[in-house]
Amino acid sequence: MSSLLYILLFTLVQRALAQYQLVDDYSGDNFFPQFDFFSGADPTHGIVKYVTESDARQRGLISTPNGVAHMGVDSTNVVGDEGRPSVRIESKKAYNKGLIIADFAHVPGSACGTWPAFWTYGPGWPNGGEIDIYEGVHMTSENGMALHTGPGCSVNPTAGFSGQMITDDCYVSAPDQAANQGCQIDSNNPSSFGTALNDIGGGVFATEWTAQGIKIWFFPRSGIPADIANKQPNPAGWGTAAGYFAGNCNFDTMFVDQRIVFDTTFCGDWAGNVWNTEPECRSKAPSCNEFVKGNPTAFAQSYWDVNHVRVYQNA
Repeated sequence: MSSLLYILLFTLVQRALAQYQLVDDYSGDNFFPQFDFFSGADPTHGIVKYVTESDARQRGLISTPNGVAHMGVDSTNVVGDEGRPSVRIESKKAYNKGLIIADFAHVPGSACGTWPAFWTYGPGWPNGGEIDIYEGVHMTSENGMALHTGPGCSVNPTAGFSGQMITDDCYVSAPDQAANQGCQIDSNNPSSFGTALNDIGGGVFATEWTAQGIKIWFFPRSGIPADIANKQPNPAGWGTAAGYFAGNCNFDTMFVDQRIVFDTTFCGDWAGNVWNTEPECRSKAPSCNEFVKGNPTAFAQSYWDVNHVRVYQNA
């Protein structure tokens, strides 16, 4: 076989094996231009003031040093009821199925009052669906994953994943579940969130969304698969996912036109409501809001450093 023919055959085989093709790369100076800045009232009722892009730049809350997208919060000023300045961004482009790979060099550190999240949502919430890829509150060190939908979507607790399923009905008003809890799987990795994640150098969260379900993997910095680094991701070789949502749910209709979101809010419907269940936090202030308003330096580590977010779809 000639070397030219061999190269041609090898290339054809590689293309046949490539399930996913890169369609969007959110990185470097091209990161923020692909997002809209949300500056309205927090839908989760947090003690937060989401700022515009120009305001965020003026305050020094966003930048791209050395090609890394940085998003922080105000950690200098005592604030009032208007809330602590922060950033929430939403991708201009919406997606239907595919693979979302996010590489985090730093995430908001674990701190009382904080509620950072990396997630997606569709139009007409909750009917367009919501996928919470990375989320937690206060001092937790284990990532929480969840789906939120309209009625008629539930998932199988034995679908095959390494995390722990907390609830299996994705409907935001499901009986016998907390309001808007959705179907939830908590990671069993004690270094998958907040300060604990930063202590190991960050890592990668990969989300595969197909007609069969939604899988979420976490890879610490030292264990990122080579095919991810090479931009030729092959989920079939990644082993058991941290979370796998599959079951009695039409993923083609329940999840549509998903936009990618980063935000850091404070207190609100989740972190605020569980303040008294966190002994370390409730000893600091009588309420979540009071602590967040009066303790700016507690949030010096409440920032994202994102190496990239890459979106792949079927080749």
